[in-house]
Amino acid sequence: MIVKKLKDLKEIVALDDTIIREMLNPKHDTTPLHLGYSLAHATLPPKKTSLPHRFKTASEVYYVLKGDGMMHIDDETKSVGPGDTIYIPPKAVQFIENIGESDLEFLCIVYPEWQPDAEELV
Repeated sequence: MIVKKLKDLKEIVALDDTIIREMLNPKHDTTPLHLGYSLAHATLPPKKTSLPHRFKTASEVYYVLKGDGMMHIDDETKSVGPGDTIYIPPKAVQFIENIGESDLEFLCIVYPEWQPDAEELV
């Protein structure tokens, strides 16, 4: 059984300037995982915006846990909050704004699994 506690995972600043804790990634975990995707927890402080970026071939899903945001995908913008699921297709330019007074927290699922060279700033 694999159980990971969020508080024990290392924080990194991602390419898009969000704070990420990688939860599961078959390419990076020391324990073999039979997954075709990766899972990370992201945090964006109040009044901050992630940097516009895109995945070259991967799709991504955000699941909002806490906070209020504005999601931008290509030419579309929508308000998002807790319980919302956002699909981001491959090659779409994306960024998210925290429009609230507290941290915006969301899960990021990337398929196929996230790799350092899989995304680029736009």
